[in-house]
Amino acid sequence: MADIYCSECKRPTEVVFDHSAGDTVCSECGLVLEAHSIDETSEWRTFANEVGDNDPVRVGGPNNPLLGDSGLSTVISKPNGSTGEYLNSSLGRWQNRGSNPDRSLIQAFKTIATMADRLGLVATIKDRANEIYKKVEDQKPLRGRNQDAILAACIYIACRQEDKPRTVKEICSVANGATKKEIGRAKEFIVKQLEIEMGQSMEMGTIHAGDFLRRFCSHLGMTNLAVKAAQEAVQKSEELDIRRSPISIAAAVIYIITQLSDDKKLLKDITLATGVAEGTIRNSYKDLYPYTSRIVPSWYATEDALRNLSSP
Repeated sequence: MADIYCSECKRPTEVVFDHSAGDTVCSECGLVLEAHSIDETSEWRTFANEVGDNDPVRVGGPNNPLLGDSGLSTVISKPNGSTGEYLNSSLGRWQNRGSNPDRSLIQAFKTIATMADRLGLVATIKDRANEIYKKVEDQKPLRGRNQDAILAACIYIACRQEDKPRTVKEICSVANGATKKEIGRAKEFIVKQLEIEMGQSMEMGTIHAGDFLRRFCSHLGMTNLAVKAAQEAVQKSEELDIRRSPISIAAAVIYIITQLSDDKKLLKDITLATGVAEGTIRNSYKDLYPYTSRIVPSWYATEDALRNLSSP
C-alpha cells in the first residue's frame, strides 16, 4: 500500500490496488482514485507447449529509448524440443544473417549493468552510464580503444554526476582487467568528446570526503557511534586548508576516530577498506594531527584522550 491524495478525504490516505480490475481504491472511503490501470510488469505465467519447458517469460524486457528499435525487436530463440525444430532453426539462421546495428550497443549496456551490479549501484547510475556511452558512441567510433576501460569510465563519470562517487580503484576492481591508467585515459577521452558535443565544459560534480566515509566505515565494521563521530570530523575538516584528496582525508579521519576507540583498526585494514596506501594515510594523518581537537567531537573523546593520541 502507498499514500496518495484522496479528493474525497481531502488528504493523503493509504490506497489499495485491485489487480483484477486495475483500480486504485482509497482504503478509508472506498473512492476509486484510478481505474483500468495497465500493469506493465512481466507476466510470470507459462505458455510453453513442451512439458519440460518451464520458462515463464512470455514478454520481452522494457523499452529502451537508447536503442534504434527501443529494444522491442523480436529475437528467435534456439529450439529446445523436437516440435518445430527445423522451422525455428531456419528462422534463427536467417535472423543471424541480418545485421543488427544495435548489437554492440546492447552488449555494452549488458556489461555496464554487470559492472554496476557488482558495485551495488542504483538504476539511475546505470541509466546515466548508458546515456554517456551512447553519446560518445554516436559521436565517434570507439574501435581500437579498450572497451572495458571506456565502459568503466562511463560508470565513473555517471557516479560523479549522480553525487554517488566511487574511487578509481573500486571501478577498476570490476573493469574486467582494465587498469587505472587505461580508465583514466578513457575518462579524459569521454569528457573531451562530450564537451565538444555540448560546446561547454562538462560538470562532473565536486567530490567530498563524506561521500566515501560511510561506505568505508561499513567495510571496517565500525560502530554507529564511531561512524557518527567520523562524519562530524570530516565535515569540520573541510573548513581546514588541508591539500589532500577527499579519499585520503576520509581514510585519515577513520584512522583518528578508531585510534580513540576501544576497537582500534590497523593501518593495513584501513588501506584494504579504502584503497589508500599506508604512506598516504600517515601523511594525511600528519596534516590533520594539529587540528584533532577541532575536528573530533567533544562528546566522542576527551582532551586527555586527544593528548594521548600517538603523534605522527
